[in-house]
Amino acid sequence: MAENKQKIMIVDDDKNIAQLIRLLLEKQGYAVTTCENGSEALRLFESIKPDLLILDIMLPGMDGWEVCRSVRQQSATPIIMLSAKDETFDKVLGLELGADDYITKPFDNKELVARVKAVLRRTATKENDAQETITFPGLSVSLETYQVHFRGQLLEMPPKELELLYFLAAHKNRVFTREQLLEQVWGFEFFGDSRTVDQHIKRLREKLTDSEEFGWQIKTIWGVGYKFEVQ
Repeated sequence: MAENKQKIMIVDDDKNIAQLIRLLLEKQGYAVTTCENGSEALRLFESIKPDLLILDIMLPGMDGWEVCRSVRQQSATPIIMLSAKDETFDKVLGLELGADDYITKPFDNKELVARVKAVLRRTATKENDAQETITFPGLSVSLETYQVHFRGQLLEMPPKELELLYFLAAHKNRVFTREQLLEQVWGFEFFGDSRTVDQHIKRLREKLTDSEEFGWQIKTIWGVGYKFEVQ
């Protein structure tokens, strides 16, 4: 396995699909590893440290939701969920758990490759442009550990809430529309509507109560969107 190749791990109990994806990605120059169940995936993830995880939902034993949740507790490695389910609920759940994209079976081969490249490109851009930890009075947000500390306390915060907070704080005093936030934080065509941003902002405000005391707040700009305002 060449050191300079980006590493992709495929987790799917359908050997035919896993082999197909493997061949497609190896032709693109990626180093690919496959496994068939969630428990094995977590063990391999620790040793391989892949650059991208392609994760089926319906797995024997530990399902894809559990694997996604476990990976997100320890790593910001991009995840593409793969499933025969085309329900909006499943797509939204995957994204809420921290997935970066969601592809339904059967998929177009060229589209899958394009999405893999897009997710890896976005991840590289974020890593190059962003600090790993952003701090303000009373607040610390880390993309390295996926932790938020407020008033000296560790907050329980789902990945997308954390990423939204991080993005706004990294661009303090800049106003973003809901559509811009969906594009920047979710990073692809969102399956739902822009109200998901409002819901995430509401939950963030509930957790970051009285942040104005520290000279900053998440502020609504009526008719436009939101900004992380620092006085």
